[in-house]
Amino acid sequence: MKTKRTASMLGMVAAGALVLSACGSDSNTPTGSGNSGAAAPTNTANVECGGKSALTAEGSSAQKGAMEAFVAAYRQKCGDQQLSYTPSGSGAGVKQFTAGIVDIGGSDSALNKSKGEVDDAAKRCQSNPAWNLPLVFGPIAIGYKLDGVTDLTLTPEVTAKIFTGAVTKWNDPAIAGINSGATLPDKAITVIYRGDESGTTDNFQKYLKAASKGAWTKDAGKVFNGGVGQGANGSAGVADALSAGDGTIGYVEWSYAQDAKLTTAKVDSGSGAVELSAESAGKAIDAAQVKGEGNDLALDLDALYASNTPGAYPLVLATYEIVCSKGYDADTAKAVKAFLTVAATDGQASLVDAGYVPLPNQFQAKLLTAIGAIS
Repeated sequence: MKTKRTASMLGMVAAGALVLSACGSDSNTPTGSGNSGAAAPTNTANVECGGKSALTAEGSSAQKGAMEAFVAAYRQKCGDQQLSYTPSGSGAGVKQFTAGIVDIGGSDSALNKSKGEVDDAAKRCQSNPAWNLPLVFGPIAIGYKLDGVTDLTLTPEVTAKIFTGAVTKWNDPAIAGINSGATLPDKAITVIYRGDESGTTDNFQKYLKAASKGAWTKDAGKVFNGGVGQGANGSAGVADALSAGDGTIGYVEWSYAQDAKLTTAKVDSGSGAVELSAESAGKAIDAAQVKGEGNDLALDLDALYASNTPGAYPLVLATYEIVCSKGYDADTAKAVKAFLTVAATDGQASLVDAGYVPLPNQFQAKLLTAIGAIS
């Protein structure tokens, strides 16, 4: 369903006002369904436009719709300033940033020190640390297609068993036991997972590891480790694969689940079934804590994933914009700061309609401080 936000943005495209790369794994922009329940932050910040006229960024496909909103707001605020975003996936985004090919990397996981990403990014930034700035928050939906079943609840334990192949039929007692009264078919479960490296996969597996009480016996990471199912490239690929066959289940960002009109499961973490909405996801995000130091705002999501706060939907991810704290040339630094400032303020206004959760005020304030410190 096309929203007013999308229609407005398409008009700006026609006028040459929006520059966004169509390359990468997800060529279709998720449009959302106008969910309410989480209001965007209302304060704006003074923006010093100028510097490099055409910024480049690449990475997470999860934030593609949000980046479109940000680029439109940036163009409106700063005239001829542009940013081109390639939604090639988090793994590619980190690699392109650390190689110095793009100005900003987009990743659904913070830079990983044990994999050398922190050191590689520092080298790119002229021996200065790179910062992880969580600019986009989005829930991960457990989407499924099962003929005749439109209301399904899953616990983290049962979800883990499905995605490791321990539960293979839809009428398995483990599923039936938490869906009393539902008519579940004697049908094989087809797991759909991200076939490319993905921060969405990393966050989904971290959630299962933290919340499933030992049922997830695999590692986390950007590669799916469940050992079952069929891989699909990109978020749009997963959504398409879920829609294509009966009996499918997979994990995909809420924005893409909305765009593909997927049915999504409720999650019961121990305090009752919680439906995915902007309000329920926002309630979980509000409790997330920063584990990074100083202006590196990497988040500790493990505690959030393991929580059972009533009414909160804990399966969420944060997409980071990875930037140099120092080490850009002056023009690039000025433009990066202007774009991020607009994104963190004016750009948040239409995110709910695109399937995202606007920045909680506490994160917005921290982000603006960090952005202002880039030099």
